[in-house]
Amino acid sequence: MKLGSDLPPPSQGDGMSAPPPGIGCLKPFGAVLAIVVAFAAAGAGVLVGRCSSKPSTPAATSVSVLRPGPSVIVAVRDLAQLTSAEYQIERVIDLTEQQTRFFGLLKAQDALLLVAAGSVAAGVDLSELREADVRVDEAKKSVHIRLPPPKILSSRLDNERTYVHTRRTDVLAERKESLETRARQEAERAIVEAARQGGILERAKHNAQRTVEALVRSLGYDSVTVEVRAAE
Repeated sequence: MKLGSDLPPPSQGDGMSAPPPGIGCLKPFGAVLAIVVAFAAAGAGVLVGRCSSKPSTPAATSVSVLRPGPSVIVAVRDLAQLTSAEYQIERVIDLTEQQTRFFGLLKAQDALLLVAAGSVAAGVDLSELREADVRVDEAKKSVHIRLPPPKILSSRLDNERTYVHTRRTDVLAERKESLETRARQEAERAIVEAARQGGILERAKHNAQRTVEALVRSLGYDSVTVEVRAAE
């Protein structure tokens, strides 16, 4: 008896050979793998698309700054109060209050000697810049600016260097505690006046002109003229 003699021969009609052993069980896994690969490829495509897409280029600062007129005003106004000169000043304040007693028959004094040291700053307030104060010629790359007049921006006493040198109160005089306060107020007024007489406003004007000219030139303009308005 021959084993396998009754088995029908393999069919050749469809032109396809039988699958190798064990491949059939991998079909579901292969389908899943194909789906995963497809999704991975799609995700990679999205990422590549996002990474390779050309981002929008923001406008260059120079382009926005170089627009006619108002942009220059905005750039200059950003400086706000431009402190262009500062003086360190020392003054001696001799303040005496005369007092009378017994119907004016006797006189007495309450006196104070104050050594004051302080600083005075001057400059221009660029928030006062007007539209008509800036003329721009883009074709020639030129700017003409008229600055507000310089002024005293701040003054203060240096408390570490300001002190009462002597204080003298006569026997019949009343010691006034407000005398030192008055002396300090007079010292602050005196250092401001000394700074004015020392030419702080003129120095502040020239320094402000140079500073603004350098700023506007840095914005890309070749010809820059800076003047100062007369005080109104």
